[in-house]
Amino acid sequence: MYKYEVIIYWSTEDDVFVAEIPELPGCMAHGDTYESALSSAQEAIGIWIDTAKEFGDPIPEPKGRRLQFA
Repeated sequence: MYKYEVIIYWSTEDDVFVAEIPELPGCMAHGDTYESALSSAQEAIGIWIDTAKEFGDPIPEPKGRRLQFA
């Protein structure tokens, strides 16, 4: 499983869950359920990385998030 941030939301326009991977430009997926959108996102990340390697493009490291407590 890849450790990139995945943002999943419901698209009323498309009637599907959309999964965006903000750290990988243009990397998106969708699914009829939240779970299928997440699974499709993991597959899309793999394809994005494979394509970047093929063309010699840089592959960003997953940033993750740091929680800060007051």
